[in-house]
Amino acid sequence: MLEKTFSPQDLEQKIYSEWENSGLFACTPSSTKPTYTIMMPPPNVTGSLHVGHALTYTLQDVLIRFKRMCGFDALWQPGTDHAGIATQMVVERNLEKEGLSRHDLGREAFIDKVWEWKNYSGGEIVRQQRRLGISPDWNRQRFTMDEGLSAAVRKVFVQLYKDGLIYRDKRLVNWDPKFQTAVSDLEVIPQETKGHMYYIRYPLSQDPTTFITVATTRPETLLGDTAVAVHPEDPRYQHLIGQHVKLPLSGREIPIIADDYCDQEKGTGAVKITPAHDFNDFEVGRRHNLPMLNIMDARAHLNDTVPPAYRGLSVTAARKQVLSDLEELGLLDKVESIIHAVPFGERSNVEIQPMLTDQWFLDAYKLAQPALAAVRDGKTKFVPEFWNATYFDWLENIQPWCISRQIWWGHQVPAWFAEDGSIFVAETEAEAHAEAQKHFGQPVALTRDTDVLDTWFSSALWPFTTLGWPEDTLELKRYYPTDVLDTGFDIIFFWVARMMMMGLYFIGDVPFKTVYIHALVRDEKGAKMSKSKGNVIDPLQLMDKYGTDAIRYTLASLAVPGRDLKLGESRVEGGRNFMTKIWNAARFLQMNNCQKLEGFDPLKTQLTVNRWIISEVAELASRIFNSLENYRFDDAANDLYRFLWGTFCDFYLEFLKPIFANVDDEASLSEARATASWVLAEFLRLAHPIMPFITEELWKSFGDSQLLLASTWPDYGKEMATATYIDSQAQQEMQWLVNLITEIRSRRSEFNVPPGAPTPLSFYEVTPEIEARIKRHEIILKRLGRISDLSIYSQSPVLEKGEVQFVIGATTIVLPLAGSIDLDNEVARLKKEIEAQEKEIITLETRLNNADFINKAKPEIIEEFRERLAVANQVKAKVQQALDRLA
Repeated sequence: MLEKTFSPQDLEQKIYSEWENSGLFACTPSSTKPTYTIMMPPPNVTGSLHVGHALTYTLQDVLIRFKRMCGFDALWQPGTDHAGIATQMVVERNLEKEGLSRHDLGREAFIDKVWEWKNYSGGEIVRQQRRLGISPDWNRQRFTMDEGLSAAVRKVFVQLYKDGLIYRDKRLVNWDPKFQTAVSDLEVIPQETKGHMYYIRYPLSQDPTTFITVATTRPETLLGDTAVAVHPEDPRYQHLIGQHVKLPLSGREIPIIADDYCDQEKGTGAVKITPAHDFNDFEVGRRHNLPMLNIMDARAHLNDTVPPAYRGLSVTAARKQVLSDLEELGLLDKVESIIHAVPFGERSNVEIQPMLTDQWFLDAYKLAQPALAAVRDGKTKFVPEFWNATYFDWLENIQPWCISRQIWWGHQVPAWFAEDGSIFVAETEAEAHAEAQKHFGQPVALTRDTDVLDTWFSSALWPFTTLGWPEDTLELKRYYPTDVLDTGFDIIFFWVARMMMMGLYFIGDVPFKTVYIHALVRDEKGAKMSKSKGNVIDPLQLMDKYGTDAIRYTLASLAVPGRDLKLGESRVEGGRNFMTKIWNAARFLQMNNCQKLEGFDPLKTQLTVNRWIISEVAELASRIFNSLENYRFDDAANDLYRFLWGTFCDFYLEFLKPIFANVDDEASLSEARATASWVLAEFLRLAHPIMPFITEELWKSFGDSQLLLASTWPDYGKEMATATYIDSQAQQEMQWLVNLITEIRSRRSEFNVPPGAPTPLSFYEVTPEIEARIKRHEIILKRLGRISDLSIYSQSPVLEKGEVQFVIGATTIVLPLAGSIDLDNEVARLKKEIEAQEKEIITLETRLNNADFINKAKPEIIEEFRERLAVANQVKAKVQQALDRLA
């Protein structure tokens, strides 16, 4: 007998060990089964499980378990990412506690320290993944800096270099002054900041008493200006185009140029051009062949290219000094307070500086064209489809990809420099020396580039390097291209698009057939989670408190395509209550001696109630199959809930109670027990991908020796439910009974009829068939509907005060309530409720019609008000209907 209380914490670790030891997570490359492959997005080795991970891994695990049950040889490829900057930052912090820096150790010793840390604590995220109950092929786990993957990275770099797609260039990049490296756009977070717009006078060279005034938020970069630009059609400045100004504080002469980049309506219409420290200015500088003057060092302090008074100053100090000197010279025209977006490093939390540096770049434009065509031609499909537009927009406007980073942890660039600056790119140092000797005609000294590659570079190779590429392995032939990639929208460009580019270039095929984009997990009010807001939800704590199945079920039920998930602890608590309901239903069956019956044939049942529930199971299996095939995890989860809680527990088990009580009818009792056990077992199979732990435990408790993990999806539920399992006559009759009881309960609830007060019930316009139904189910109807006595009439009803009617099919049903409630008090209560809802509606509509509120309130607050208004209108309409019925 099952324990009285469901305690997931006592079961999960034991069950997971059984699964893992069974070997059933593993794929079988020698199999002849059809394949199904998912590449797990590799989490950072520094990471810990957050709610976004929980959603991603849950949905992928649902698909993998489902496809295994459907007869596929399923590979879910696990692994972790070395996460260059994030990992180096953690190790450097640890060194700081010892009073050391990486430079004190030197590169090799520091890398040894990082490996030491990775081996010690890098498995934490993997342990936490197991807590979530996921079932990847752990034997195939890879790390982005495994030797095999590292060799593949070197091969890819060399090949792209030889093909002219990787090159070295001096270009503008996002520079993190704290880590002293280039960072990707993904690692730059714009923050709304209080600042100023400074209007500065630039004197004309020919007439220093005449000025052109520019507006800027960064006056310190004035020292790196190489032009002033105006719009070519701006009438205010036509006569100045081609002239020069004398740069304030520097004395350098710079030209006034015309460029469409200038906005005549913004500021003064004239802008300073600093090509080495602004991305837009960089493009203007290239168009006009302007000098690129870098005025900062790696720490974002001003360097020796600026006048002596400013050398060595930080950006902040330089700004103060420049403004003071401009004011003293009478060149600071005015200052306006503004709010503007300032870029900060995601991890360093310091201001990011656009910086002109020597970096390695990849010609992403050329690689993007086949990746664009693959989605346009349908070889890879986005779900939901509207994400196509985001993918196209990013790739159609793609810029050269800066793939080098100035840190030590990562894949070191396989390039060596000779003293004269010649570059030799090769997979090994020996090959580089051989190339250099061939070039120079003699052996020469070479120095390896100290840069490492952007983490996304190796991640872009994940779908095929994990399968053994560049070797032509059986796994590569069998599992590539993969079937689906499940990820968030924020890395469509940074990861999805780059995997598409690399897969098409090196393998000649797309890396995945479908890209399922799940939404963002927000808090229960719709706000984005952040530590500063204190609204971050820790999935590990929720699993400790409510069990893993509860959070998996909750996340699946909320995963509506294209809509952000609003997750609160109360929702997970509701998921736990559902698990308890499943447990209690199974325990109820055990208490009534329901056990799995060998040889039971559901198609040979005789009782209408059993033929009905078997039909419902078949239709449920079909719906869930189609939902999971179409990534409608929410529909699958909610169908499971409605069936178990509503159809099975609220009605079927209640319908069985009189049969269980009548031990004299042995044939009906035996069939009811066998059918109930079969239905529960089928439910466990259908629910297993979403709720694996509780279903596995209950499967075992009903005497099945084979793991549920190894079971198959019901044949009748793979396409449309097999017609032989559907008894439409039984469904029609039992659904009629369900609807009738539901309506009776609803009316009793509407009018506050005390639970213990039975009421009479009258049927009008009754046909002989309906009369037979009523008599067949009279006992159940009276017990579940709290009915004292039944009356059946063939004529139409004449309503009296206090009688409420409703219609099911062609039959009118009347529920007399006058003897059970105080009619006057009930009318007053309903009117009072309507007034309360009308007051709420007026308040909400007033706020939502207030333009000032709409412009200032956060989007999640506005959405909350709209949802409250919709609920208030629904409640008012429902109460008004109840009042109309009573009247």
